[in-house]
Amino acid sequence: MEKISIIIIDDHKIFLEGISSLLEDVPNFEIIGTAGNDKEAYRLLEEHQINLVICDISMPEINGLDLCVAIKKKYPDTNTLILSSHGDIQSISRGVKYEVDGYLLKNTAKDELIKAIETIHNGGNYFSKDVKDLYIKNAFERKSLPEQPRLSKKEIGILRLIAEEYTTQEIADKIFISQNTVNTHRRNLLTKLNVKNTAGLVRYAVENQLLD
Repeated sequence: MEKISIIIIDDHKIFLEGISSLLEDVPNFEIIGTAGNDKEAYRLLEEHQINLVICDISMPEINGLDLCVAIKKKYPDTNTLILSSHGDIQSISRGVKYEVDGYLLKNTAKDELIKAIETIHNGGNYFSKDVKDLYIKNAFERKSLPEQPRLSKKEIGILRLIAEEYTTQEIADKIFISQNTVNTHRRNLLTKLNVKNTAGLVRYAVENQLLD
C-alpha cells in the first residue's frame, strides 16, 4: 500500500502531538515529522519527499496561508491542507485565492480529516461543509450588494494619496496637477463612493485593499 507522507505545522506542541497520534495508526499514512515554524518545516521538506503539509494559519513568524503559497511554489508536488480554528470568511477566501488543496476547522472529526487527506492525495480538493457553506453564503451576499463604483487609475491614485495623508498641495506636486484639480477629484470621489468626508475615503481604500 502506497504511503502518504505527511508533515504537520503548528506552533502549539499539544496540538501537534494530538494530530500526530490521531493519524499515526492509519495504515497508509506516514507522519514524517512536525514543525513549530517555517524553518523547521523547510528542513523536513528538504530532507524528505512530502506528499501533504497540514498547516495552521496563526503562527508567530509567518501566516500559514503565506507559508502554503511558498511551499507550493518551491515544492509543486506537495499538497497543502489548512487545519485551523479560523472559520472567518476572510481566511477562507484567502485560502481559496491562494489555492490551498483543502481547508478544515480544528473541530473536525478524525474520519473527516482522514477523508480530506485521501481526497487531496488522489488529486481532489476538500473543504469541510462549514467552510463551503460560509464561502457560498458570502458569494451570494456579495452578488446581492450594489455594484461597486468604477474608479479610473488616476482616481485610485489620488484616493491612495489621500488615504496616506498627503495634503492637497503634496498631491498636486506629486502628480503634476493643480490644487483645484485635486479638489475636483476629491469631490468626485466623495460623490462616487457615497461617503461624506476624508475618513470615508480612507475607510473605502482600506476595505478594498487599495493601499500598499
